[in-house]
Amino acid sequence: MMTEKRKLTLKDIAKALGLSVSTVSRALKAHPDIAKETIELVKKYAEDNHYVPNLLAVNFRKSRTYNLGLIVPEIVHHFFSTVISGAISEANSQGYNILVTQSNDLLEVETKASQIMLNGSVDGLLISISNETTTAEHLNAYLSEGKPIVQFDKITDHLSCPKVIVDDFEGAYQATTHLISQGYKRIAHIRGRKDVKNACDRYEGYLQALRDANLPTSDDLVMCCSAISEEEGYSFTAELMEGRTPPDAIFCITDLVAFGSLKYLKEKGYAIPDQVGLMGFSNWMISETTTPTLSTVNQHGYEMGREATKLLLQLIKDQNLNSEDTTILKTELIIRESSMRQKG
Repeated sequence: MMTEKRKLTLKDIAKALGLSVSTVSRALKAHPDIAKETIELVKKYAEDNHYVPNLLAVNFRKSRTYNLGLIVPEIVHHFFSTVISGAISEANSQGYNILVTQSNDLLEVETKASQIMLNGSVDGLLISISNETTTAEHLNAYLSEGKPIVQFDKITDHLSCPKVIVDDFEGAYQATTHLISQGYKRIAHIRGRKDVKNACDRYEGYLQALRDANLPTSDDLVMCCSAISEEEGYSFTAELMEGRTPPDAIFCITDLVAFGSLKYLKEKGYAIPDQVGLMGFSNWMISETTTPTLSTVNQHGYEMGREATKLLLQLIKDQNLNSEDTTILKTELIIRESSMRQKG
């Protein structure tokens, strides 16, 4: 039983009944997707234990701070900096402020940051999860307090909330198809971590493009990053090019990894794109100034930030914790010198 000193939360009900927080929230509202038996079970438990909604009560509007939390893996990352700009622009246009922090791609840091923001009474949270985040208990705490969350870019399916992502599969498919159109036949991929969804989607897009072109796929042509760094791009490119059957093109998980690949290829005197083609992903600003300039895939970070924030503010306005909609933004192939082997 709960003591009088602490109010029963959605999370408490969920734990007691072996349900998810989102299911409890829906059951209390008699959502049509929830079984009648579950609704009756949850409502009886809530009544027996004197549950009182927190921020979803009648005085919800008076509880607002007009602050939103935003957590990204890395603030100085070009893609995330554009997301932040878009989020701030949209929030400010609707009278909200955004509190920004970074997780450094570490679950421990992300958990602490999310708790600090929750304790600081933000009205909702925007988050791109860390590479280490495989569960979402620390984020479900927001839903148990009646505060909505919107995930973007790097997401987890362990959290029942809206998501804003780009079509990573299609972006990678188009990038690889472009390399094929330029006459490259042995295309390597320096991929992201196997436990990160957007990295897996890009890998699958790469594989599908090769299959559709009847080109061979080979584990020898795939290298797996953990830190997603320039240093890994350099070392993995060295491993690929110094092997028995080196590739004639490389598709990298991000522009940052591609910069390391480019550095190695230039140091060793490879002609780019004549001997080796190179493709990144993210469209970092510096990719326009490298020599040669880097072909890449634009993720439209600014638009993602605005869309995710607009969605979060609508959830706050509607007092809605039940949405699980996924918004998919289209990518854009940016062709530059590093892959343009065939003119015209």
